[in-house]
Amino acid sequence: MQTVEEFLAYSIHLEKEAAERFGELADAMESGGNREVGQLFRRLSDYSKLHLADARARAGFREIPEISPDEFVWPDLESPEAAAIWGTDPMIGRAEALQIALAAETAGYDYYKHVLDTTEDPEIKILAKEFVAEEAGHVAELTKWIAACQAGQTAPAN
Repeated sequence: MQTVEEFLAYSIHLEKEAAERFGELADAMESGGNREVGQLFRRLSDYSKLHLADARARAGFREIPEISPDEFVWPDLESPEAAAIWGTDPMIGRAEALQIALAAETAGYDYYKHVLDTTEDPEIKILAKEFVAEEAGHVAELTKWIAACQAGQTAPAN
């Protein structure tokens, strides 16, 4: 990551894809009758939308590079937070859906953490640190949901 503008271009793309995919997962869970997990995925989609709005706001006065989807360089084939598409299968179980979400959020955390750990730019470091903290919160929330699921509960205790 060489510039703040590049970081923001990547963040905007990553969060847009995450919002869309978690929305698809929410729709699948809700159509399959799994309202609780559907609501969790909708909340994760909303978190990504907030993160997207934040990245766009920070990009507002900057000249963000136009990067086509095939030009992004990600650790895997898709952007890190694009949850596995097979998670949209309405017949998927709660435990599998939660694992898919956890994998996506962990990948997002790992991506931003890598940027934080490798950048020399102090402004990118500040932004990446904020994004790492956000993603860590999502990972923690999903970990609670998975523990509740394993304990036979429909949702974690508040």
